[in-house]
Amino acid sequence: MKASVKGKFDGDKSTGVGSLAFNAGDLKLRATMTDATLVAGPALNGLSLALEKPGFFIVEYNVPKKDVRFQFMNTVRVAEKPLNLTYIHSRADNRTVVDGSLLIDPANKLSVNHMVGTNNCKLKYTYAHGRIATFEPCYDFAKNAWDFAVSRRVYGDDVLKATYQTSSKLLGVEWSRTSKSTGSFKVCASVNLAEEVKTPKLTAETTWNLEM
Repeated sequence: MKASVKGKFDGDKSTGVGSLAFNAGDLKLRATMTDATLVAGPALNGLSLALEKPGFFIVEYNVPKKDVRFQFMNTVRVAEKPLNLTYIHSRADNRTVVDGSLLIDPANKLSVNHMVGTNNCKLKYTYAHGRIATFEPCYDFAKNAWDFAVSRRVYGDDVLKATYQTSSKLLGVEWSRTSKSTGSFKVCASVNLAEEVKTPKLTAETTWNLEM
């Protein structure tokens, strides 16, 4: 059994999420709880249950909302290149999202995200310079605007990432570290360059992984 605890601090607000996962053959059972589940006494608020077969499907049930979310994954080959496809459908809001990513070679990847029935579509190109740096321009068709992200690995497992959204003029910087054994943390700072008073917004997030 695996457990994880995630905490997030956003200005004067803090939240927490916990999950428990059990392996049952090829399947994985997972229960996720937020702080709303426990703070005011045991309740169903923030509780979700999921059944997953890694790499194939996830069925998630949001208990308080009585909503079911389906996610199916598959990989096909196009011109001998792997094309990863993901289909996500939420029953309550009747929303369907399709993701696709084509790995052209180890350094180049093309991704698309589309919400079915809308003009919400994003096309992203990813260039990875070895395991050191990554450059990701992304075009948002709904906003008719570009987003850019540049990341660089520093000090082993630490990654520095800078992002810029041209539509909102939002500039962000992120520092993160991921460990398979102990967990991860992320510290983010962002500022809206369109605002007259440019006040940075800070968030911090950490995750602990436990083997039980």
